[in-house]
Amino acid sequence: MGPMTESTEPDMTDVTGADDATEMPDWEKRFRAPRVSLPEWAEDAPDRSLFVSNATGTYELYAWDRATGGRRQVTDRPNGTTDGTLSPDGEWIWWFSDTDGDEFGVWMKQPFGGGDDVPAVPGLAASYPAGLAIGRDGTVVIGRSTDEEGSTIHVARAGQEPAEIYRHRESAGVGDLSHDGTLIAVEHTEHGDAMHSALRVVRADSSVVAELDDTKGGQEELGLAVLGFAPVDGDTRLLVGHQRRGRWEPMLWDVGTGEETDLALGLSGDVSAEWYPDGTGLLIVHSYEARSEMFRYDIATRALVRVDTPAGSVTDATARPDGTVEYLWSSAAHPPVVRSTAGGVVLDAPGMAAPGSVPVEDVWVEGPGGRIHALVQKPAAGEGPYPTVFEIHGGPTWHDSDAFAAGPAAWVDHGFAVVRVNYRGSTGYGREWTDALKHRVGLIELEDIAAVREWAVASGLADPARLVLAGGSWGGYLTLLGLGTQPDDWSLGLAAVPVADYVTAYHDEMEALKAMDRTLLGGTPEEVPERFEASSPLTYVDAVKAPVYISAGVNDPRCPIRQVENYVDRLAARGAVHEVYRYDAGHGSLVVDERIKQVRLELDFALRQLRQLRQAGTRAEGR
Repeated sequence: MGPMTESTEPDMTDVTGADDATEMPDWEKRFRAPRVSLPEWAEDAPDRSLFVSNATGTYELYAWDRATGGRRQVTDRPNGTTDGTLSPDGEWIWWFSDTDGDEFGVWMKQPFGGGDDVPAVPGLAASYPAGLAIGRDGTVVIGRSTDEEGSTIHVARAGQEPAEIYRHRESAGVGDLSHDGTLIAVEHTEHGDAMHSALRVVRADSSVVAELDDTKGGQEELGLAVLGFAPVDGDTRLLVGHQRRGRWEPMLWDVGTGEETDLALGLSGDVSAEWYPDGTGLLIVHSYEARSEMFRYDIATRALVRVDTPAGSVTDATARPDGTVEYLWSSAAHPPVVRSTAGGVVLDAPGMAAPGSVPVEDVWVEGPGGRIHALVQKPAAGEGPYPTVFEIHGGPTWHDSDAFAAGPAAWVDHGFAVVRVNYRGSTGYGREWTDALKHRVGLIELEDIAAVREWAVASGLADPARLVLAGGSWGGYLTLLGLGTQPDDWSLGLAAVPVADYVTAYHDEMEALKAMDRTLLGGTPEEVPERFEASSPLTYVDAVKAPVYISAGVNDPRCPIRQVENYVDRLAARGAVHEVYRYDAGHGSLVVDERIKQVRLELDFALRQLRQLRQAGTRAEGR
């Protein structure tokens, strides 16, 4: 490995942080800058809103009274709180209480104006959440998941014990409750395919009203999703997402008559939708090639009218009773902001603003399964080839987009190029692309990552001697698997909350993820042991050559700690270069200081290891 030029040397400064905001590096400011989510508003009291913010240094729920301008912090827990909602009348804030980020707990509620937290549904034991719907008459529908019971759904009314109306071993959850509280939409996977749900509408006494199942009749690869009942009493139309044309699109399903109305919007990418509050139209969010745009669809005229938004990504949106639309928008270069079509910023957190970053460039690479879309960010100064981080997204049913991300921006600040690959398995490129990874899990995604890696080196973007494979959750899994199956391709690896030992992970993880793994791999470890072995990073751990950094939450129910320790023990037994950071939280952290600490540790590890690789290469050249 030859000496690096000054323009392509990774920035070794600003890793340890600073004592105050005036000296704080930009990468840290991006994490510390206060953020707010899109405010949810109570359906019958739209001035009452609920949002999430990190203003105190931990992500917590906040109430906002738009009429008075008053804001107050609702929750205050060491590991943070983000899962909450409002009752339709705005009188109560519901929030999910777990233990140290383990996602296992109960629903609590608190008066909107403040007061004591009380159990929202006394009589229901702790579980993993699987949907919640609150009716205007006080009826509540709660979805639950436990390893022992599988999926259950309960109806609770004031003064009565919760009544179970649904139970199945496969994953299921609450979709929505009709405006008049008489109909309950359930998403279920009783057919055994956890990636593609069917729908059932029932009454509170569990009697079935209607069924919609696109997995029948040889269409096992199609799925459905509940998008919401019409916001009008007595209206039995349900807005449904479907994949009948190979991508997600909305349609209307009248559960009373069985009539289906195909909207046929003619948009190329995935389309989601929600009702305008008066029920006359739909707010459409169209995601295509890592960016998004919005439209208003008039149900009576079938007219589709564009809602102007800047280029970038809309990660959340809602239509207000006055017809305006509020939305959370960002791009890779511009931090997130809650905007309104009425103009201006809807809600802003006080404090310093997050510095911007560099924009993304689109790259299309021919791969073994078709064209692969990748997003590339380059340092503002210097020329390639750059030290390059392949930042691999989680999910796997997710995709990277032209949206603001503090993690990749930190690498760019330190002189790295960042490449993010929307591999097969990612959403946003059609059903076939998303479903392609079945049975050869992990290996298929890595084929696409390898194709983009080859392009990055051949194009002069990436220095092949300074390539970092990194990611969290599924991205962490692909990182460890890639280090073992492509050992000569990567200089080092950074894996956060990864699957490391697939068999042990299956036995220890939450029940809903077991169902997903059975779908992806075609069975349990006992039924298809060869597939689990082929897809497990532990199988290839002895082939790993690159230094490895792993971080893991000790309370993680998705990628449990025991299977991570199994992998680490194997690294240690053979004397492989590795470092491990364990922290007291679940699948990631909601505490800003903890997030910054983790990024700092990753930066420090990468810069140290690349420096040592450079020195070793220089010594080799001198012999």
